[in-house]
Amino acid sequence: MNRAARFRFYGSLNDFLPPDRRQRTVRYDFAGRPAVKDSMEALGVPHPEVALIAVGKNPVGFDHRISPGERIAVYPSFRGLKVGPEILLQPPPLIEPAFILDVHLGKLARRLRMLGFDCLYRNDYDDREIIRIARREDRTILTRDRGLLKNSAVRRGYWLRAQTPAVQLREVVERFNLKGRFRPFRRCMVCNGLLEEVSRQEVLDRLPPRTRKEHNQFKRCTGCGKIYWPGSHHRAMQERIARLLN
Repeated sequence: MNRAARFRFYGSLNDFLPPDRRQRTVRYDFAGRPAVKDSMEALGVPHPEVALIAVGKNPVGFDHRISPGERIAVYPSFRGLKVGPEILLQPPPLIEPAFILDVHLGKLARRLRMLGFDCLYRNDYDDREIIRIARREDRTILTRDRGLLKNSAVRRGYWLRAQTPAVQLREVVERFNLKGRFRPFRRCMVCNGLLEEVSRQEVLDRLPPRTRKEHNQFKRCTGCGKIYWPGSHHRAMQERIARLLN
């Protein structure tokens, strides 16, 4: 026999719902005693985006078994959510932000690296490998794939609402409160390796003729060996960073 509970999703969690279900109570029909995690994900909301679930006035975990007639409120993470950390369902924020991005977000990875953030990306990662690395290295998964975030092994994850890299960058900066943590030109935009300063003489044989004449400051990636210098691309990135800060 089918029975029903009622869900209400708040804030950014409505992004996962069809328009006719947003900002309102949603009826959920079920059989047996499903876990609240499975029920809300069946409605479209992945668990890594959820910070708090309450049945009536009582907070519950993802393993709570729903009963007929229950009214279930589901909240995202937001700064005005004032509850004890023992109640929150998301892990505490990382001291040093670290990300792993799915195969659709290569341009975003380059931009986050430009700001100095640790971002793993490869265009041949599959979902299983992304989840395995994220758990092993305690990284946050950034993705455009909602299904990836519904995997029960995912601890930290965020679904990008925006589709263009420039807007995605601003979205990640705001969502993870990164604005005061920029360390530009610290990482290689190609491989994520850390950059080290090197003398002009050390890299002279690898420089284009014009660069040899016009530049004296260089950095080299400790991972892939790519050489960087403050050319026109550097000025363009500085302008992009300034816009983010403003």
